[in-house]
Amino acid sequence: MLHATSELEFSNEKNTEDIAQLASLALSSDPSPSEKSSPGLPEKTGYPDSVYVMAANIFQGIRFEKSPEQVLIKYGNEPLRSLLKSEDEAFQRSSYELAFSALKFQDILETILIDSSIFPSTTIPEHLNSLIIVMLYDFQDRKFQARLFSDNEEPIAEVQEVENLLNSFKTKLAAALARCRIKHDALSIYHILPETVRNQELRASTLPLYAWINTCKISPEDVHCSLKKKGYNKVKSVLHIDDKVYAVDQHCYDVLIFPSHLKNDLLNIDLFKDYKLIFQDKSRSLAVHSVRALLNMDDDILMVNTGSWYTVAHMSILTNNNTSKIFVCGVKSQAKDPDLKKLFTKMGCKNIEILHETFLNIESKDHRLQKVKVILLLPHCSGLGVSNPVEFILNEHEDTGLLKDFSQGGTSEDKLHILAQQQYEQLTHAMKFAKAQAVVYCTCSVYPEENEAVVKKALELQDLGIKVQPYRLSPPVLPLCSLKEIHLSTDKFFRMEPSGITNGCFLSVLTRERDPSETVSVKDVLARAAAKGLLDGIELGKSSKREKKKKKSKISLPKAPTNDNNGIQMKIAEFLNRETNANANRSETLTTKTSLPQKNATSSGSSLQVRKPGKPAADPLVPTFLKNTPHPRPYERQTNFVRPRPADRVIALKPIEIVLPPVMLPFSSPHGIKSQIPTQHFYYHWVGPKTGYFPSPSISRRGEKPKENLPSSLLRHPRPWL
Repeated sequence: MLHATSELEFSNEKNTEDIAQLASLALSSDPSPSEKSSPGLPEKTGYPDSVYVMAANIFQGIRFEKSPEQVLIKYGNEPLRSLLKSEDEAFQRSSYELAFSALKFQDILETILIDSSIFPSTTIPEHLNSLIIVMLYDFQDRKFQARLFSDNEEPIAEVQEVENLLNSFKTKLAAALARCRIKHDALSIYHILPETVRNQELRASTLPLYAWINTCKISPEDVHCSLKKKGYNKVKSVLHIDDKVYAVDQHCYDVLIFPSHLKNDLLNIDLFKDYKLIFQDKSRSLAVHSVRALLNMDDDILMVNTGSWYTVAHMSILTNNNTSKIFVCGVKSQAKDPDLKKLFTKMGCKNIEILHETFLNIESKDHRLQKVKVILLLPHCSGLGVSNPVEFILNEHEDTGLLKDFSQGGTSEDKLHILAQQQYEQLTHAMKFAKAQAVVYCTCSVYPEENEAVVKKALELQDLGIKVQPYRLSPPVLPLCSLKEIHLSTDKFFRMEPSGITNGCFLSVLTRERDPSETVSVKDVLARAAAKGLLDGIELGKSSKREKKKKKSKISLPKAPTNDNNGIQMKIAEFLNRETNANANRSETLTTKTSLPQKNATSSGSSLQVRKPGKPAADPLVPTFLKNTPHPRPYERQTNFVRPRPADRVIALKPIEIVLPPVMLPFSSPHGIKSQIPTQHFYYHWVGPKTGYFPSPSISRRGEKPKENLPSSLLRHPRPWL
C-alpha cells in the first residue's frame, strides 16, 4: 500500500512537471514582439533589486481597483523604500516597462497566485503584494529560470524574501500558468490580451527612432559627414533594414530617422552626448515647424503644456536668427529654473522665458505677452495614438495613469469627456489673446472627441463681438509637406494614423485674417518664405538705401535673370501671391470698378511663369481668388484721374529683385497694337473672354504716354504681378 502511494505521488509530480514543461514550451513558442524584432539577444536574466522595487511602487499607483466582492489579493497603501534614487534613463525605462507589463496581465497573474495556493497561505505582508506581482511576471517571462546576480549590486531584503517564495512554488506556478493558457485556448498568455493591445505592442516593436538636428551647434551637412565616419549610410527608408543606416524625414528637413535597434549604439556617439542630435517623437517636430511657418521676424511665441523641454529647445533653435521670445507657462516649481537654464545653455538656446503661472490663470492682456503672435497648445490627451506608452510618459513627462488606458486598449467615455472639456477650455482661452494671430493645436490622440470636435466647437462658439478678426481653419504648412498631402486633407486638418512607422498625430492651425491696415515688412515676408522652404540656399540680405531710393523714383525694367534664378523668382512670386491675396480685397477703392474675374496670367519673352490654378478651391495650401470674387484694380502710374498709391505700401524685395514694368492702358479694340517688348524683359497679359472689354496690360515704349480716353469701368489692379 505504501509502495502504491509512493508511485501515485511520483506520477502526480511527473504530471506537474510535464505541465510546467508545456507551459514553458508555450511561452517559448511565441516570443513577444520585442523578442521577434531583436534576434540573437541573450536569454533574459532578470533585473537588479532596485528595479523591482521601483516597478512595484509604480504598479501600486496604477493598478486596477476592484470591488470588494471581486478582490482576490489585497494591496497595501504603503510604498516600498528604495535604497537607490537613480535618475538614469535606462533604470527608469526598465522599471516602467516592468510595471506596465504586470498591469496588462494583472488579472492573469492574480489568478495564477490563487491557483498555485500562494494566496492566501503566504505570510508575507500586504504591502509587498505589488512586489510579488511584478516579480512573478518577470519570473514567468524568464521561463522560471534562476536570476543572475551582479557583484556590484546591493541586495534588498524584501526582494530576496519574495524571490525565495516564488522559487519555492516554481512548479505549481508553472502548472497554474499552463492551465490558464489552456482555459483561454491561447498559445501563450500574450494572446490573451485584447487585440488592440497586441497591435499596439506590434507597432512599438517596429517603430523607428526620430531625432532632430540642433542647428545651433552643428549644420545638417556636418551631421551627415559625422554619421558617415561612424559607419552610418544615408538611405531613403529605414524599414526592414538591420544595418547602420538612417534617412531624412519626409516632412521636416532637420529630422533624421534611425532603426530602433541602433538606439544603444547611437547614445554612445558624440552627436547625442553633446546635444547635437536629440531623440524625440516626430509629432513634436511637426508642431514646432508649423509654428515656425507662421512667424515674422519679431513675433513672440507662447507654449502651453510643452511636456518635454526638448520641444521648447527645438522651438528656440528654429527661431535662433529672429528676435523672437519664447514664453513657456506652467512651470510650477521655481526650483527647476536653474536646471532648465543649464540644459538650455548646453543646447545653445537663448530666447526662452519661463512663466510659473498656469495657462488658464494668465490674463490675455498680460503686458509680457503683447508681442505674442502664435500660441502652441499641446494639451494633455489620451495619447492612444502612441505605440510605445513608456517612452511617451518618460519623454513628455506625462501622467503614469495613462498606462491604465493603454493596458486596456482604450479610454473610458467619462475620462474622454473630461479630457475634451479641458482641451476646449485651453483652446478658447488661447483664442482670447487679441494680439495673437494664430493658434497651433496638436495632440497624440486618435479620438475625434479630442481633435476635430474640440477645434470645431471652439470656432463655432468664438466671441465675434470683440474688435479683432475671427479665427478660421488653415492647412498646416510644413517645410517638406507635399501638395498631395494637403489636397487629401480636405478639412484642413493634418493627421498621421499610428503605424509601424510613426505614432499617431493630429495637427490643426487656426489663423486670423490679417488686418488690412497692418503693413508687412520685407524681412517678415522673407522670414516666412524661408520657413516654408521657398528660399533654399538664399541669404536674407538687406537692400541698400540707394536701391530703395532708386525704386521709389522710377520703375525700370530688369535684366533677364539667369536660369539658376528662374526657379527662385517663381517661388518668390508664388509666395507673394499667397501672402497678399487675403488683403487684396481690402485695398483702397477707386471710383470705378468691374466684376470681371481674372482668368490666368502668362509670361512672354522669358522662362519665368507665374502659375495660378484654374480651380481656386483645389489647392488649400495656395489660396487664390474665388470664381465670383471681384478682381482688384491693376496698378497704374499716377494720372490725373487715379489717386496716387501711398509710398509706405511699396515693398522692396531683396535679395531677389522683382521690379514691375510700366503698364500700358488697353485699347478699346481687342486687336490694338502692342508695344515692342525686348526679349529679355517680362510682361504680363490677362486673357479675357471673347466678348466685352478686358484689360490687357503690356509694356509701353520708353517715353510713350498712356492713352487718356479710357472707359471708366475698366478694372485696375494695384499689383499686376500677382
